[in-house]
Amino acid sequence: MWFWWFMLFCDLLVPVLMILGGWMMWKHPPKKINMAIGYRTARSTKNIDTWRFAQDYCGHLWWKIGWTMLLPSLLVHLPFYGRSEGAVGTLGGILCSIQCIVMIGSIFPTERALKKTFTREGVRR
Repeated sequence: MWFWWFMLFCDLLVPVLMILGGWMMWKHPPKKINMAIGYRTARSTKNIDTWRFAQDYCGHLWWKIGWTMLLPSLLVHLPFYGRSEGAVGTLGGILCSIQCIVMIGSIFPTERALKKTFTREGVRR
């Protein structure tokens, strides 16, 4: 039973961290361009305008995706309560992999929005 609770906790980490991280990037973004915290790509670090836009866009996206993934991640675990550790572990691994793919996939709409809003040099269109 303890393993089921452990895997539930692990599988809720990604959505919860996306909610919290997204809220921080969206509402309290880093003030200066840096290479430690925030959404950092070549396009987002062109200038302060692209930096702020990327933090706002990606933060809002993560916040929405995190909330969207939270309930299904919880509901998927319920039928596996009391099952073998192998079944729960497999479910947890698959679910965590899907969540990570979704989180990494958020790069594509953010980069598309940056490309649509700014020129290659970082000037707003």
